[in-house]
Amino acid sequence: MKKSQIRKSILKIRKKAINKNISIDFKNIIKILKYKNIKGKIVGGYYPYNCELDCFEILRKFENKKYLITLPKIKKNYQMDFFEWTSKDPLTINKYGIPEPCSSKPRYPDIILVPLLAFDKNLNRVGYGGGFYDRYIYKIKKKKNLILIGLAYSFQKVKRISVNKNDIKLNFIVTEKNIVK
Repeated sequence: MKKSQIRKSILKIRKKAINKNISIDFKNIIKILKYKNIKGKIVGGYYPYNCELDCFEILRKFENKKYLITLPKIKKNYQMDFFEWTSKDPLTINKYGIPEPCSSKPRYPDIILVPLLAFDKNLNRVGYGGGFYDRYIYKIKKKKNLILIGLAYSFQKVKRISVNKNDIKLNFIVTEKNIVK
């Protein structure tokens, strides 16, 4: 199945099946960080959009553990960067209708919680097709090691995703049911 078909199919399923009570167990993310011996304390999150899995409770828990939280801001030429944010800070709405931090302090996360539309057992992901995360990760991986954790509902898993040279594989995917590694 082509990525465009996967996007259309999963978006339709996700809108029907969305349940606000489904959540990721924060302990599973902490297990990953311990397993990978991650010492970095900067987490890149995202504002849930278009029925994406809500990661705000996870971000609050990281914040309570004294991690620095960052959220992405879309820039010109399909680029993005992550900027400091706390749960007390306001957000502004970008041209896509997605809330972004007001901060002008870019930070490079150590851990990025990545939204996705679909994933496979090989840790490949399908996003919305803009390539924002792939470009950002490619740029930052030259400067530091990153742990990429996709967050998804278990029903977003597909049999196989065809990839191209610009697609970046995740390190882990966490669903409400399990950890894919």
